Amino acid sequence: MAKPATFIARGITSEGRAKTYKRKGLWAIKKKNGGKFPSHAKKVAAAPAAAKAPRFYPADDVPKPLAHKAVNKPTKLRASITPGTVLILLAGRFKGKRVVFLGQLPSGLLLVTGPFKLNGVPARRVNAAYVIATSTKVALPKLDLTAFTDSYFAAAESKKGKKGEDEFFTAADAKKNVLSQEYIGNQKSLDAELLPALSSELKGYLSSRFSLKDGDRPHLMKY
Repeated sequence: MAKPATFIARGITSEGRAKTYKRKGLWAIKKKNGGKFPSHAKKVAAAPAAAKAPRFYPADDVPKPLAHKAVNKPTKLRASITPGTVLILLAGRFKGKRVVFLGQLPSGLLLVTGPFKLNGVPARRVNAAYVIATSTKVALPKLDLTAFTDSYFAAAESKKGKKGEDEFFTAADAKKNVLSQEYIGNQKSLDAELLPALSSELKGYLSSRFSLKDGDRPHLMKY
């Protein structure tokens, strides 16, 4: 039995390379394989594992696409809101004004008007969540509403824009936004078609502003 070599340091023994070759029997392995050491096929590297989620979230919000495409469906109208119904506006510039409901736009918003000649409310879009439907109805004539689309109102709103700090302190800001002749003409033609269908009582009703007094209970009132 061969005596094991004495270990001196890492990778260094008391025997030389020749004695180590003979002691381990490497010569027999080489002779058995035709004078060459046997070679083994290299193992195929495994596919890299899926990247793990980071331990910490990034400081900035990184936008991520939605998992599915959202389908925007128009808002379903309440049963109390039909063409010709008089509505009370609950928010916005014309809060408390009474308007006539003309129809629903593809976006789901309601198309209403004062008319403008009675109470100063032009044709505009409102959200159904911010109106109260009254029991008063107007027998609408055949109106031409082809000009009043979502893109028509979006274009009018985009012209207003947002003012910066520099423009806020200039004297030019005191000037009012000038409406286009197309917008004014469409409103005049709509008023001309709608006003003849209103009685004197309805005109007075639409001209007055809705308000609550002390002691009124809105949830018990019939509009």
